[in-house]
Amino acid sequence: MAETYHIPVLLDECLEHLDIKPNGTYVDLTMGGGGHTREILRHLGSEGRLFSLDQDPDAEANAPDDERFGFVASNFRFVRGALRHRGVEGVDGILADLGVSSHHFDAKHRGFSFRGDAPLDMRMNTRAKRTAADIINSYTKEELSRIFSEYGELDTTWKIANCIERSRLVAPITTTAELVEAVRPCTPPKDEAKFLTKLFQALRIELNGEMEALKMALEQSLKLLRPGGRLVVISYHSLEDRIVKNFMRSGNSEGIITKDFFGRSTTPLRVITRKAIVPTAEEVERNPRSRSAKLRVAEKIEVE
Repeated sequence: MAETYHIPVLLDECLEHLDIKPNGTYVDLTMGGGGHTREILRHLGSEGRLFSLDQDPDAEANAPDDERFGFVASNFRFVRGALRHRGVEGVDGILADLGVSSHHFDAKHRGFSFRGDAPLDMRMNTRAKRTAADIINSYTKEELSRIFSEYGELDTTWKIANCIERSRLVAPITTTAELVEAVRPCTPPKDEAKFLTKLFQALRIELNGEMEALKMALEQSLKLLRPGGRLVVISYHSLEDRIVKNFMRSGNSEGIITKDFFGRSTTPLRVITRKAIVPTAEEVERNPRSRSAKLRVAEKIEVE
C-alpha cells in the first residue's frame, strides 16, 4: 500500500534542509504514505527519534516498524501537546508536506476528486461526523459564496452559490457528480478542470479547517523547535504558501514584524530559502501532482 499511497515530493531537498543529526529528534507533521518518514529514519542513528502525525486512520497502516519511530494519530494542530504527552519537549527539525495525498484523490469513495462519482465526503479524519455534503446542503448562499471566494479564490461566487441553492431545493446534493452538475450552468467551458479544482479545494479546506490548523501547527512548531532547529514546509496553493511565508519571516501568520527598543527585528526565525524551492522538470514529469509544490525553510534563532 505504502509504495503507491503517496510519492514524496521534493524528497532530496527536504532531507537536505532538515539538516538531520543522527542522534536528533524529528517530526513529520503529515505522514500520509510515509515516504518522507521512511527516508528521515534512514538518516537517523540508533539514538535518533522520529514522530509522525496523521489524523487519517488509513495512514497508520503505513507506519514503519522501527523502535526509533512513533506514530501519533492526531491532527497536526495538536502537535505540541501530543509530543509533550510522550515526554518530548523539544525537537531538532519539523517537516510538513501540506498536500492532499495521491491516495485521497485516487480513493474515489473519499470524495476528494470531481472526476467520477462518489459520496460528497472529503473528510481527512474519517472519524469526524460532518461531511462536505453537509456544508453544501446546510450553509446559506452567503456562507457558500464566502468560502468559494476565500478558499477557492473564484470569481462571481454568488452565481455559484445560487446554482447550488437551485439544485438543492429540488433534492439534496450528496455526491461529487451531483455537485458538478449543480454548478454546470456557471462552469466556464474552457477552464472546467481549473474551476472545479478550486471549488472542491475550497470545500475541502472549509470542512477540515485547514487554514486554522496550519496556523496552529506553525505556532506550536516554533515552540517545539530547539535553537538551530529547522522548519521545512511544502505548500501547494497560494493560501497556504502566504501563511507559511509570513510565519517564517515574522513568527506570525499575519507577517507582522515586531521590533525591540533599539529597532531590531525580534523575529524568532531565520529564513533559509529566500525564494521558494520548486520541483525540477524531471520530478514534475515523474510525479505531475508535484507541479504546484513550493518548499520553504526557516531556522529557529538562538536567543542571545
